[in-house]
Amino acid sequence: MTTSSGTSPLLGDPRQVLLELAGRHHLPDLLPLAVRRLAEGPTVALVRIWLLQPPFAGDCAKCRLAGECDSREQCLHLVASAGKSLAAPGMAWDQLNGGYRRFPIGIRKVGHIARTGQSLEVPDLQQDQTWVASPQWVRDERITSFAGHPLVHRGEVLGVMGLFAREQPGPACFEWLRMIADHLAAAIANARALEEIESLKKRLEQENAYLREEVQQGASYGELVGQSPALQAVARQIDLVAPTDSSVLILGESGTGKELVARELHRRSQRADRPFIKVNCAAVPRELYESEFFGHAKGSFTGALRDRAGRFELADGGTLFLDEVGEIPLDLQAKLLRVLQEGELERVGDERTRRVDVRVISATNRKLRDESEAGRFRQDLYYRLSVFPIELPPLRNRVEDIPLLAEQFLERLTRKLGRRRPRLTLANVQQLQTYHWPGNVRELQHVLERASIGATDGRLRLELPSDPTQRPAANTAADGSERILTAAELREFEANNLRAALRATAGRIYGPDGAAERLGMKPTTLASRIKALGISGHSS
Repeated sequence: MTTSSGTSPLLGDPRQVLLELAGRHHLPDLLPLAVRRLAEGPTVALVRIWLLQPPFAGDCAKCRLAGECDSREQCLHLVASAGKSLAAPGMAWDQLNGGYRRFPIGIRKVGHIARTGQSLEVPDLQQDQTWVASPQWVRDERITSFAGHPLVHRGEVLGVMGLFAREQPGPACFEWLRMIADHLAAAIANARALEEIESLKKRLEQENAYLREEVQQGASYGELVGQSPALQAVARQIDLVAPTDSSVLILGESGTGKELVARELHRRSQRADRPFIKVNCAAVPRELYESEFFGHAKGSFTGALRDRAGRFELADGGTLFLDEVGEIPLDLQAKLLRVLQEGELERVGDERTRRVDVRVISATNRKLRDESEAGRFRQDLYYRLSVFPIELPPLRNRVEDIPLLAEQFLERLTRKLGRRRPRLTLANVQQLQTYHWPGNVRELQHVLERASIGATDGRLRLELPSDPTQRPAANTAADGSERILTAAELREFEANNLRAALRATAGRIYGPDGAAERLGMKPTTLASRIKALGISGHSS
């Protein structure tokens, strides 16, 4: 029954309960408050709320009702409980780890309410034992009735609220409970929506921070440039694998453009409108690997001042690029493998399992197969990462692309330095193409940047280190062994080389395509060498 003032002998003042709940917008505050207020009624024994959620990892094995469960995708989780015991005075029923903390959908009275979406009232549990799971508990605690309502929002059952009382509720109380249950359902939906908005906001902030960092660092080089057969073979491989979700392992020497290929794979994939997140595995401190990859909860370790999403979560729906993947410590590779296989992870210090949908592209300059066979890299992880390997050719194997790359770099450097673009001459190209390039494209970029800084007069003077792989044929003896030149022979060799350059330029040292430019020397330096070697018959 309910009085004219809106109070109820069983529930106290349900209007006041509704007013208090209206001011709460977060589930950790809302649900415990609801059951505490309802349990304050003098004859209320126990109030509980269960919500429909996927089971936690390993939870089904510990569930006492697992044998009656026909689906492991979703069940009722106890999220709030309040009440007081008569059989054990002073005992509060506010724990969430009891035997009935989980209910499969459709099992017992609580599961029945969730499946049907219909309220259930059992006015006399002593007479109707159909829905009683523990008759002894009902007798000891003098429970006489049960009222259960589904928490339904826009036609979707979110959970169940159940109340055990030591007197029969009556029609008015039952209706008040239904009203409170409907209010709770709407409040739960709103709280979840707010949580999702907050989560998306934090994720957007993290992605923006990451993208700002990427923009500041900049890509090593813009886009795939070149027409050599070696690069065309790589392009064909990209075309084949980019539209799939297969893992790709990019192999190649340092500076060959592995990150560039990874970005091209993402750009041509169906995930192109989702994030591309990069992790340099060689730059992550060992103790922070788990936090970097999987995230952490606030307070999980010293310095964890807030919840933080890991790189896998940031890349959800998109692509995660693991650069220098061979640097991941062996003992942490098993955790990485589990995420790749199961698509699930837990943040450090957090028991909640999160699902992620990520395509992984990895890169290394190591011979990863040899590393795995030697036991320095997990074989199962190697096979998981290398579903489709792409090996990038070094720059010395695609010298045809050097002029195109050089032109592109000079164009970009001109904008960066704010200067007139220097001219790339045939002599410059020949000098670039005869160098071995141990640092590959990255070294080419740095050489051109250094030359551009010094090209105040618009002329490129390339400074390349001496290359031990490029030696004159005169240094090789007839038996194939190296022959050491004498000082006189070296002097004669240099003089002949300078004479050849002077003949090719009609004796002109200075100016565009002059002998100095062809030799990659300063004109004043060349003039000094000509004088020192006694070479005659030249002009400026």
